[in-house]
Amino acid sequence: MNSRNKGKVGEREFAALLRDHGFDARRGQQFSGSPDSPDVVSEALAWLHVEVKRVQNLNLTDACAQAERDAGRGAPAGQHKPWIVAHRRNHAPWLITMTAETFFNFLRGVLPPEGQQQTTTKKEQTV
Repeated sequence: MNSRNKGKVGEREFAALLRDHGFDARRGQQFSGSPDSPDVVSEALAWLHVEVKRVQNLNLTDACAQAERDAGRGAPAGQHKPWIVAHRRNHAPWLITMTAETFFNFLRGVLPPEGQQQTTTKKEQTV
């Protein structure tokens, strides 16, 4: 499988993982066709930029730099979205990488921004 197809497969896998956890999600690139569009789009997570990498040998520094760059596109100066890099190797679980600042903002409840929080998941709604 070439790297481009592997990337598409990874984006679909991660979107499916989000759906399994109750978040609406779909692959972003296929709908907009823009190189600036996020890899995965979710209305419930619209405040977050998601970069997906499905490779054996990931250059995490480069992936994070790409996510940060893409998260700031189209946003006013200094107001880019927080970003994550979702990544996995073959036969390995998904991992999430983010800045320490983003992580601590999650812990403090600063993220997601007030008014943009998903209050219930699909699984909670069907129970």
